[in-house]
Parts: sequence; C-alpha cells; structure tokens
Amino acid sequence: MTMHHEGFHGRAGFGRRPALVVVDVNRGFTDPASPLVCELDGVVAAISQLLAAFRAAKLPVAYTTVAYDEAGKRAAEAFIEKIPALLTLEAGSGFEEIDPRIAPAPGEPVLTKLWASAFHGTPFDSFLTANGCDSLVVTGASTSGCIRATAVDALQHGYRVLVPRDAVGDRNRAAHEANLYDIDTKYGDVVTTADVLAGIEAPP
Repeated sequence: MTMHHEGFHGRAGFGRRPALVVVDVNRGFTDPASPLVCELDGVVAAISQLLAAFRAAKLPVAYTTVAYDEAGKRAAEAFIEKIPALLTLEAGSGFEEIDPRIAPAPGEPVLTKLWASAFHGTPFDSFLTANGCDSLVVTGASTSGCIRATAVDALQHGYRVLVPRDAVGDRNRAAHEANLYDIDTKYGDVVTTADVLAGIEAPP
C-alpha cells in the first residue's frame, strides 16, 4: 500500500474486536423487479466470504435493512420526498428481506432503519458496545449513501472503520470512487476483502 505523507490517509487498523455490518443488501437493491436495483453481484460474493470468516472467528455480525411502515413513512417524509423510489421498501413487500445469498444466521440481528446511517434511530451502537467491539467493517450499499453515512457515524461513536472496496457498491461509479476517497482520507481505512480476511485469520 502506498504511503501518504500529507497528514491524511493514516491507517487506524482493526482494533482488538471488529464487527461486520452488512448494510441494506436487501431484495429492494438486488432484485431486478425493484426500481432501486443496483449491480451488486460482486459485492454479494465478497460479503459472503467476509461472513464466513467472521462466523468462523465468532466475531459479531449485524445487518441493516430499510422498511417503511406508516409511522416510518411519516418520520422519514423528507428523505422519501427526496427519493420517492424508497417507497418500494414498504414493510411486508418482501423487498426489505436480506438477499437470500447472504441470509443472516440465527442470532445475527437485522436492524430496520429509516435513514442512511446504520446508527441513526437503531440499537446498533448498543449491540456493538454489548459485544465489546472497537472497530467496524462496513459492507453493502450504497457507497455514496448508507455506507458513507455509517462510516462517518461509526467514527463519531468511537469505532475504527474499515471499508473493503470490493464489498461495497453504488449505482454510480464516479460517486463510488469519490466517496471511497473521502472515507479513506477522513473517516476510515479503505482496504480490500483480502486484507480483512488476512486480518481476521491473523488477529493482532
């Protein structure tokens, strides 16, 4: 990895106990029938490898999804006005279900959120605290939206952040690259899935 000397792109690293979060890889984003569909097959394959490694190492795993019931629609009205296609993710529609290729294992929470960050309005921070986590590997979609928001919030909650670039995706390639650049500069370490797998298999 090239070294940067301008005071940015420092490496925070893994910490002692990382958790894995799979952000919004629900059928609303992977099913061709959904207006929100995004090309995520490579991302799903990378996440599948990470899930296997975290489960084998007995490290915490959590998922998020977005689902709007009537109260949620009212609460998130401004977000839905901005992106009306979010209404595809109606509670009970099936689109809020996690992609079956990377289905949660028993005991792995699926946190329903209404906004971009996995932390906002969910018990995610409590879950990480209860599990003694000091770092977070953020995967899923989309890089410019929920991944960036989750990475920023994770840092602001005191966690080291790692984002494996091949395990996150976005509809817009330029937005994907720009947001990975920003995350790596300011909020966390942008790495590869292979880097994370190596770190899990050879803990600090």
